[in-house]
Amino acid sequence: MIAKLRTLAITATALCLSACVSLLPDADPSQLYRFGGAMGAVDAPRSAQSFGLVLPSTGFDRAASGDRILTMTGTEAAYVASARWVAPASTLFDEAVAKAFDANTGPARLVTRGEVREAASVLRLDVRQFETVYDQGQSAAPLVIVRLRATLVARDDRALVAEEIFEAQVRAPDNRVGQIVAAYDTAVSEVLAALVDWSNRRGAPRG
Repeated sequence: MIAKLRTLAITATALCLSACVSLLPDADPSQLYRFGGAMGAVDAPRSAQSFGLVLPSTGFDRAASGDRILTMTGTEAAYVASARWVAPASTLFDEAVAKAFDANTGPARLVTRGEVREAASVLRLDVRQFETVYDQGQSAAPLVIVRLRATLVARDDRALVAEEIFEAQVRAPDNRVGQIVAAYDTAVSEVLAALVDWSNRRGAPRG
């Protein structure tokens, strides 16, 4: 979709995000997009002193967790018409997390279900913001914000090991869907790179 998003209108407030609806329901079939493509594979060997992390299901802001692209203008929310993610945003984010740890050459790695006993800690993730913010008006290039809360909990005694907030704000080059999606890709990559680095430093077994 290359047309500018000048027809985007606001249909709900932040106090009622569950009521957000797409405009122009009779428009042409939605263009499909994805993010997480910037999380490429790395051929370098992993650190010999590796440790495992258990990753339960990621928490995700409900209004942004589906396959529609959430926008905010002040306290008002809407979805981009005729544009969708190829899968729910929560699913694509989980895939990007897995790719980020697969590409990690540091000690932290995500364990499979059969390796849980080998894990040092449980890594809990909660996506607090995943949205396109029109902070300069609906015709201007928007700001993509991805905000993630991560918590490490020791697997043996459930003691809190560490917690951190990671946030990336990336301005889209233009008010076009393709450019906005590219901003999501960059923001997700920045947040997950910081998460992996933090996990390498803080997730090691205590002893």
